Parts: sequence; structure tokens; C-alpha cells
Amino acid sequence: MRTLILASASPRRQQLLALGGWSFEVRPAYADETPLPGEAPEAFVRRLSETKARIAAQGVNGHALVIGSDTTVVLDGEVMNKPANAAEATAMLQRLRGRTHEVLTAITVLDTATGAAYTDLARSRVPMRDYSADEVAAYVATGDPLDKAGAYAIQHPGFQPVAREAFVDCFANVMGLPLCHLLRRLRTLGVDALTDLPAECQRFIPYDCSVYPRILDGHAD
Repeated sequence: MRTLILASASPRRQQLLALGGWSFEVRPAYADETPLPGEAPEAFVRRLSETKARIAAQGVNGHALVIGSDTTVVLDGEVMNKPANAAEATAMLQRLRGRTHEVLTAITVLDTATGAAYTDLARSRVPMRDYSADEVAAYVATGDPLDKAGAYAIQHPGFQPVAREAFVDCFANVMGLPLCHLLRRLRTLGVDALTDLPAECQRFIPYDCSVYPRILDGHAD
């Protein structure tokens, strides 16, 4: 089996990728995450995911598949990346409160044998609950929002910012690695999961996912 390499230092992405039963290497790749002037959110995450995959592929010996990923939050057409400080995190969470936004994740799988890169886009609509200002302040004080796009983690056990009863899309996408999108791409390159990946993902989160059959069949993004 070809070596899998994850181009990310994110513990969340590492935990999610491990659910497939694969052995993989971690080669963190860092890139400037500033959108280009006039760059659409979809083009932005696609560019960043491929850039990270190509950075991580440098110096790789042998036949490997390098997985790059980039996630962003989009509200009213505006990209909301990681906040620079607590004040910016607070402002982001206040804007998101009680509204539905999109989370976009691009995944690039780069084949080091050919140099070919394949990029897929996952899209989830995320309804936020009407949390209070005190809840925001307490969450920001933990420091957790500072390395998160949109200043939140959907899985945070204390804050729980999302209206879970109204959420119907890919949960793993919002965590940063949409596993069924990745599996769909890896299968085209001759690599399958060593586990029942949809079941493992739902057990890990936990979340009763209704969209994974359509994603795996190529009928949903």
C-alpha cells in the first residue's frame, strides 16, 4: 500500500484520518492563509489545500499520497479565517450567533509518483444557536477559538455553538477533514479504508449522518 502523508499538524485531522485504519505520516505544511484580492472562498480553500500538499510532498522518497486540507468559514460571502486575538474571536462569534453560515473544506490528494493533484470540495451549512455574550466570553477565555476558522470548534464540549438538531450536513467537514469526501477520492486512486469509515466517523463524533451515502456516490459535496 502506498504511504499516506497528512500535511497538517491539526490533532483533529489526525484523529479523524486514523478512523480509516490507515497508517500515515504527519508532515505539517504551513502556508500564507491570506485570500488573494477578489478570490472566491471556494478558490481560496482549493488553492491552500493544494499548496499545503505540494509543500509536504517536497523531499518525499517513494510512492506516496499526500493529503492537504484547508477549512474556512463563510458568512455573507466573506471568508472568516482564524482570529488574530481574543477581540477578533469575540467579534466573529457575535456575528455568527443565531445565523447559518457555510463551512468549506478543500482536500487535495497529491500522488508523488506522477505529481498529479486531485482536489475535492466539501460544503456544510451550519446553523448556530443563540448563545449568550457570557458564553462567548467564557469560551474565548479558554483560548480554544484562536486556532479555529470562524473562532469555534463544533465539537467543543463546553461551548457547543451549533444548533445540533438543525444540522444535517457533514460534521467531520466542520471539524476540518470530511472523511467520506476523502475516501471517495482515495478509492479512485486504488486505496480503500481498512474500517467501515462512515460508521467509525459517526461513532467518534457522535453523530447520526444522513448524507454519507450521497457523498460516497458522488451526489453531494
